[in-house]
Amino acid sequence: MKYVPIQTGMWAVFAGSFRKNLETVFDLDPKTARATTAAAKKQYRQILRELPDFEKDDRFLMNIVSCAMLAAFVLSMPERPDVEHLTAYYERSMMTPAMRFYCRKSGSRTYTQEYRDGMKFTAQFRAADRNPYSWNMDYFEYPDGSGFEARFSACGICQLMKKLGLFELTPALCHLDYAMAEAGGTTDFVRKYTLASGGPYCDCGYHQKEKTR
Repeated sequence: MKYVPIQTGMWAVFAGSFRKNLETVFDLDPKTARATTAAAKKQYRQILRELPDFEKDDRFLMNIVSCAMLAAFVLSMPERPDVEHLTAYYERSMMTPAMRFYCRKSGSRTYTQEYRDGMKFTAQFRAADRNPYSWNMDYFEYPDGSGFEARFSACGICQLMKKLGLFELTPALCHLDYAMAEAGGTTDFVRKYTLASGGPYCDCGYHQKEKTR
């Protein structure tokens, strides 16, 4: 993957939080946390360097970059974490004040026609047909007008985690969808399946909260 600003931007915004939570979640001492972060930065660059470029209209670049960041930290930790602790670590590290602000802004737009049209475009774009580290999704609006479902048949995070030998830890990333939806304030997020857990697809259901309709 060629250099893009989002790569350095993600590290600048989240690296401090990832380092801090090495101490709070995994009980690493500050010196070890700093050393792990320094090693993770090198891993992060290497992981992204080996990925193909994303197309201009691919909306999932941030997803794969954040996955690369978490994977880089896992590969640099003194001990490999379990899914439960990694889930807590990833949520705490990602849900910074800046991310919560982003989620609130995004949540206010989720049910606009512009956003729905963007989802329809993404469903037709089928980026994973050309890039195995991107996503393919189908889009369904609920008949009662309460929201919509994005149903994913191809997941770039799953592919990257398999490549790095970390696939069993993938559910830790899937859980962030709930935290982001909650922070957005407008959605009750529901899910039945994930590809990471052996499901036939990943379903992301966005039900608009009653008071915001």
